[in-house]
This record gives sequence, C-alpha cells and structure tokens, in this order.
Amino acid sequence: MSDVLLELSYTLADIDKAAVKFWELLHDNHIFAFSGDLGAGKTTFIHKLCDHLKVEDAVSSPTFALINEYHFSDGGKDQTIFHLDWYRLRDAAEAINAGMEDCIIQAKNGGAYCFIEWPEKAIELLQKPYLWISIESTSMTERKLMAQLLNS
Repeated sequence: MSDVLLELSYTLADIDKAAVKFWELLHDNHIFAFSGDLGAGKTTFIHKLCDHLKVEDAVSSPTFALINEYHFSDGGKDQTIFHLDWYRLRDAAEAINAGMEDCIIQAKNGGAYCFIEWPEKAIELLQKPYLWISIESTSMTERKLMAQLLNS
C-alpha cells in the first residue's frame, strides 16, 4: 500500500523552501529512497535538506564512497544521517558487504536517518515503512517531487 504524502514543483531559486516544506511534513520518517534519472537533482535536494538541518559536515554525493555520514542537532540531541548512493552497486549482496544494511536497520529503529539515492539497485534491502521520493525534471529549470509512503 502506498499513500502520496507530498507533491511539489520547484526551481533552484526556491529549492530551499521546498526542502523546508518537505522536512516539516515528512521528518517523522527515517528511510528516504530518492529515485530519479541521472541529473534529476537527487543529490542537490538532499544537500538542501542538510542545509536546512544545519548539517556542519561537507555534504556531497557518495557515488564513490557509497556511504557518507552527516550529523545535525535536533533539540540538543545529535542525529545521524546516512547518505547512501547505490548507483554503482551490482546487487543487494554488494550493498550488504558495504555495510548499507546496518545503516538501514539503524534508521528503521529510529536511531538515524537514511537518504538513499538509486534505491532501485537493491530495493529488497528497504524495510517498510519508507518514503519513496521521485524527482523528475519537467524543464531545464523545474523539478517535480512526489513522496509516497510505502508501508505494506
């Protein structure tokens, strides 16, 4: 079962507002699967989310590292974000060997957040409930984002 929780369009000029709205509505979730074509803006949107959360770590695409870890303060409590990029993975076994399953388990238990790019590469590792976020390029400057809760 999936429920559409949010649909919005944005440009680079107003992506900050889109990230704030996204987080305000969806921050109770811990696993975020970002899907979209190459160049759709998945990393850019995640970077803006991290800016909103005042992450002090350098936020970048984990394409080669596979996992980046960031921290932010939520009411004085240190929170962890695991930024995973599955683009270069061959299969779920490779993701498990890289420690990605551990990140997802921590997020599932509420001990972290997972922002996953290219979740299609090892979708069987995702544990419901999770948010499936589709980002689509609708023009050279505009993106459309749709967030669905997948819970059964």
